Amino acid sequence: MSAPIRLLLAGFAALAVAPPALAQNRGPVAAAGIDGYGAPVDDQQLYQDQNGALYLKRGGRYVPYTGRMDYGRPVPGTEVAPPARTAVEPPGGTAAAPPVEGLSPIEAAKAKAVIRAPDNGPIDYARIYGPINDDVFPISAFNYKKTNPAFLRQEIAYHGPYEPGTIIVDPRAHQLTLVEENGRARRYGVGVGKQGFSWSGSATVNSKQAWPDWYPPKEMIARRPDLAGQVDKLQSGLGVPGGNRNPLGARAMYLWQGNKDTLFRIHGTTEPETIGRSVSSGCIRMINQDAIDLFSRVNVGAKVVVLN
Repeated sequence: MSAPIRLLLAGFAALAVAPPALAQNRGPVAAAGIDGYGAPVDDQQLYQDQNGALYLKRGGRYVPYTGRMDYGRPVPGTEVAPPARTAVEPPGGTAAAPPVEGLSPIEAAKAKAVIRAPDNGPIDYARIYGPINDDVFPISAFNYKKTNPAFLRQEIAYHGPYEPGTIIVDPRAHQLTLVEENGRARRYGVGVGKQGFSWSGSATVNSKQAWPDWYPPKEMIARRPDLAGQVDKLQSGLGVPGGNRNPLGARAMYLWQGNKDTLFRIHGTTEPETIGRSVSSGCIRMINQDAIDLFSRVNVGAKVVVLN
């Protein structure tokens, strides 16, 4: 979908923006200098800008990484050239990638918004579902008191067959589970495909975007002529720009099977009241606050399993 901030390969939480988009890779990166270029990696994380360029942080500075990737992680010893771009100090102690020319204020804001640490504190619903005013666009509080508790964010025990980092979607239960380390998992309520639009199988998170543009397929516009009045001419075609009226909400993770885009996404929503129902055209929708939390924890390259 949104071409401007397509993130490939790293376990990113960063996106298109003034200082490039940055990623949050939960998977370990080699601890010592990857390729032998000097300083060791600072924080075991891999960063990526909105153009798909990868970076490692060494000595508090971001330097390009030109090596190969394996399941969202760098492969030691595969960098082919020394850093060619100027590294930059993170402003005010916040993670930031090297500046990229030609970014609009909105794109720059997107990059900053993506740099949001996962919320690892106790689950206090009034806090985690409260309003967010420091993102690209303001996000209203979610009235969790009117929602079935089964569809609110939870920390649970997990002893199933899937490895940490795997996303499991159970359409019948309307729940998404992110498998974590040490027999734990994080579970969220979701909305799933309505009858005739549901699907099952395995896919991979191919890219992640903050406040993505939405490009409805021609078939969808044919089914819903009302959409024709909502789309504008964007960089990659007719669509709805990222923002509070965009159906993909605050964050989106794009699902591919091999080299093919499934056209299905895990994303936020402008209709949080539909969580726990089968209402979408096949995508997996989440409360915006939950989509942001999941986004900050998931690596590009992560496996997604949709149960039947």
